[in-house]
Amino acid sequence: MDISLKPLDEQVVVITGASSGIGLATALAAAQQGARLVLAARSKQTLDEIVERIGASGGEAVAVEADVGVRADVERIARVALERFGRIDTWINDAGISVYGRLDEVSDEDSQRVFQTNFWGVVYGSLVAVPHLKAAGGGALINVGSEASDAAVPLQGMYSASKHAVKGFTHALRIELDADKAPVSVTLIQPTAVDTPFPEHAGNYLSQEPKLPTPMIDPDKVAAAILDAATESARDVRVGAMSVINTTTAKVLPALGEAMAKMQIGRQQRAEPPHSREGSLYRAGESGRVRGRGNQNAADPAQARRANVRDGGLR
Repeated sequence: MDISLKPLDEQVVVITGASSGIGLATALAAAQQGARLVLAARSKQTLDEIVERIGASGGEAVAVEADVGVRADVERIARVALERFGRIDTWINDAGISVYGRLDEVSDEDSQRVFQTNFWGVVYGSLVAVPHLKAAGGGALINVGSEASDAAVPLQGMYSASKHAVKGFTHALRIELDADKAPVSVTLIQPTAVDTPFPEHAGNYLSQEPKLPTPMIDPDKVAAAILDAATESARDVRVGAMSVINTTTAKVLPALGEAMAKMQIGRQQRAEPPHSREGSLYRAGESGRVRGRGNQNAADPAQARRANVRDGGLR
């Protein structure tokens, strides 16, 4: 069915995983375009800084400390949105985490944590959001998957499995809503590798510090695709040329796709010792950066905080 979505400057937008990476890039871009925002993550200190920054620029946002793998936390996100703004027009499930390591080496606990965040976080977010999107007269549900929703990534096997699961859930939910003629657009965003702090936040069983293979795309490109889906209904959106290539190859030439994937094993490790085993699997990352190491945005909250400390400004 044809679903009419509001312009961003008339929307209340919920974003999970909003404290860094794609989520933060999306939040900043949405604020610039006039959306009122509900920003959720475990990183409360960073979220508060982001909300303050948006407010200082004339925008309006509220922070909600939440673990998307806990349904009660996700329900609280919706409750805060309704209390503050009265409705929800777009809900973006972006929160995600990974573990680098061979599947036979990663602990069950760490693998389950990846699924709890990446899959169950999307399930909880979607099921909590849909009734509110219907109540608002229609809206957009946007789930951030990956090219790994179709292609598998070695050394991130459980991440790949979780993103495959996100795709299956998202498609099934879309079909059910469409059968009910519900005025809810359901979009799966599938980016290629993105220059964010993602590897720094991941758990790591490797003997070296993990990284994403090049080429990487800028997170602002993914944010733009997400916000396009918030105003114009879309089904699956592949972001970046390598996402198109890798997902197509996985479907049409799977043996070639697997051969290409094997080449990524060595390209996911930095020539330096590992920094952390758990990453931010079980604790808030608080990095507050859009981009990854070596390409940090000087305007990001964490860097601004460090600059304030050096310059003797307010903290």
